[in-house]
Amino acid sequence: MSDKQELAPDFTLPGTGGDITLSTLRPAFVVLFFYPRDNTSGCTKEAIGFTEQAEAFAKAGARVFGISKDSMKSHHRFIEKQGLSVPLLSDEQSDVCEKFDVWKEKSMYGKKFMGIERSTFLIGPDGHILREWRKVKVVGHVEDVLGAVKAAQA
Repeated sequence: MSDKQELAPDFTLPGTGGDITLSTLRPAFVVLFFYPRDNTSGCTKEAIGFTEQAEAFAKAGARVFGISKDSMKSHHRFIEKQGLSVPLLSDEQSDVCEKFDVWKEKSMYGKKFMGIERSTFLIGPDGHILREWRKVKVVGHVEDVLGAVKAAQA
C-alpha cells in the first residue's frame, strides 16, 4: 500500500468489546495499530500509550483498535494485567495482517521467522487510508498519530 489514499481493506474480527467490522465504523476516523504480541515490553508501552490518550483520540473523533495474532483469551489477560481501555482485535489466522501487508519475515538472533511488523494506519471517515506508519518506534508514536488525526480534521 502507498499513500495514494487507498480504500482500507474491510474486515470483521473478534474484539475485546465485541466483533468489529471496519466499514461499519464510518464516518469515524479509525486508528489501527498492529503489534507483535501481548505482554511484551514494546507492545505493552504502545498499548498503554494509546490507552492514556484514549480520551484525546475520542475527542478528535477517532476510534482506536490494537490488532495482533494473539487469542481473545490472551487479549483479555493483557487488558486486565495492564489496565488497558483500548479494544484489542484478534487476527489469529493473520488474514487482516496480510491484507494490510504487516505480516513480514523478521529476524532475531540470526533466526528468520514470520511476524507482525509494528505498523499503524489512520483511516479517514470515507474509509480511505490517510496515513500509515511502518516499522514503528514506540517512543513518541502515539503523540504523532494523535497529531495526524487532529491535522486530518482541519
